[in-house]
Amino acid sequence: MIRKFLSKVFSRKESAPESIAKLRVIRNKQHGIRASQIAPCALKITGNLQQAGYSAYIVGGAVRDLLLGLTPKDFDVATDATPEQVRQIFRRSRIIGRRFRLVHVMCGQETIEVSTFRGPSATADDNEEPIQLTDQHGRLLRDNVFGTQEEDAVRRDFTVNALFYDPVKEEILDYLNGFEDIKAKKLRIIGDAVQRYREDPVRMLRAVRLASKLGLQIDADTVKPIGDLAPLLQNVPPSRLFDEMLKLLLSGHALACVVELRARGLHHGLLPMLDVILEQPLGERFIKLALKNTDERIRQDKPVSPGFLFATLLWHEVLSNWNANQKSGEKTFPALFKAIDQILTLQHKKLAIPRRYDAVIQEIWSMQPRFEIRAGRRPFQLLTHPRFRAAYDFMLLRCESGELDAELGEWWKKFLAVDNVEREKMLSKLSAPKRKRRRRSKKAGSNPAPATTSSPSITG
Repeated sequence: MIRKFLSKVFSRKESAPESIAKLRVIRNKQHGIRASQIAPCALKITGNLQQAGYSAYIVGGAVRDLLLGLTPKDFDVATDATPEQVRQIFRRSRIIGRRFRLVHVMCGQETIEVSTFRGPSATADDNEEPIQLTDQHGRLLRDNVFGTQEEDAVRRDFTVNALFYDPVKEEILDYLNGFEDIKAKKLRIIGDAVQRYREDPVRMLRAVRLASKLGLQIDADTVKPIGDLAPLLQNVPPSRLFDEMLKLLLSGHALACVVELRARGLHHGLLPMLDVILEQPLGERFIKLALKNTDERIRQDKPVSPGFLFATLLWHEVLSNWNANQKSGEKTFPALFKAIDQILTLQHKKLAIPRRYDAVIQEIWSMQPRFEIRAGRRPFQLLTHPRFRAAYDFMLLRCESGELDAELGEWWKKFLAVDNVEREKMLSKLSAPKRKRRRRSKKAGSNPAPATTSSPSITG
């Protein structure tokens, strides 16, 4: 069955299964990874599983990143033990997942994901070709079949993610020349690209993210079908698209990823901003500044709010609708709130942004007109808002992109830097001159109306 499956996956003439799915053991002298570079919890798990008589390896992105000289964010473990067997060994663990069951093992505050080697879907008759449980477009719906280490390697997405590191022997097991691809800075999909993208269209987004993040060149056969198969992303559950897009945007290379997404035709329908990024000069500048700032914060290991990030990415669609609503006769704030509802409703259908981010996004947007009202006690009231800092940073981004007058941003910077006495003086300078009193007829017999001040206009 293994050879039949490999023959199906590696259908290209130049990629015979015997030559590609061939185990190569890479010694420490060649790869240079030390067990001391592995997270203590992952070391403990692999060690305990091996002591219990099972195979256990560090797999995937952790091995890849270490070979590239990067610090892995996560350490995943693969084993031939079933989830139930893993659960018996580790008291602080739980089995999760439906499409493919995994075990989360906890060590203090750290959680390591342990997966059982995957294999091809089985059939009632072992003489038949493996039957994949897919939808009409070829996307895998269930994949809960265990297999051998060799099968597991073949079932992974890219060769650079199909390496197994044994921290006890300090060896890497490589079935698919992933080690050579890393040395050559090449990103190559495992098997037939069309079939693999149909099984899971998210792999197309992942290819763009990994190539941009790791500085890899996407292999010609890997990239060739992406443009034609991009519409398959419409069949992916919105929650999965959101998870992958969030990884992409928080990769530290979001700007490069967004440019690459558009170049590969993968942007349509994911986010409105990706559809118009090169068509609206102000929107393009605003988004590029937002992504550049996000990348810089991530590289400096500073926190990034997903709510703030998505507020920036969706803003110019809100702005467009807001202006349209005002032109149709609606007042400023009702027009803005209507635009917010319109865009969030549309976006939830395309990309399932979790509701927990909605409040942050809406508050950042709804506070924007208030920054332009610099009269009375309004600026002081704005300072007390729980989301002031996020909305303030957002406003500065608008000023920097040219959407708002730079003077507004400078005024608020100064307002935050001085004490309350100076703030009062700043506000008094902005107060409009009093209107001239209008004489009323003596017959009216009433006092003249008090003078009023004009408020600055609020623009979209």
